[in-house]
Amino acid sequence: MRRILPIVLALLPQIALADLELVMVEQAGCHWCARWDEDVAPEYPLTDEGKMAPLRRVDLNAPLPDDLKLESRPRLTPTFILVDDGVELSRIEGYPGEDFFWPLLGAMIDRNTP
Repeated sequence: MRRILPIVLALLPQIALADLELVMVEQAGCHWCARWDEDVAPEYPLTDEGKMAPLRRVDLNAPLPDDLKLESRPRLTPTFILVDDGVELSRIEGYPGEDFFWPLLGAMIDRNTP
C-alpha cells in the first residue's frame, strides 16, 4: 500500500481535471477560426493547457449538444468556453491572436482549477 499511495497522489490532479474541456464554437468561413487553426491548433494538444482541457469543437449553427450547459448561447466565432463536466466555467469571445490567447487561456484555467 505504501508504494501505491504516491502514485495515486501523483495522479490526483489529472483525475480531478479529467472532465475539463475547452469548447471551441466555430462556423464555416470564419476567418478568425481559420487563423486559430493555423496559429494554435497544431500545438494545442501538446501543451499543458491542451492536456488539462482537451479541445472539443462545436458548430455555431448546429444545435448545442445536450451535455453542454452554457450561461448563454455563443453569438460569434470563435468562442472558447472552458467547461467542467459540460458546465461553463469561463469563456473567451473572439480570437485576439496567439500572443494574447495563451495568457487568457492560462488565466481562465488558473481561476477555475485547484
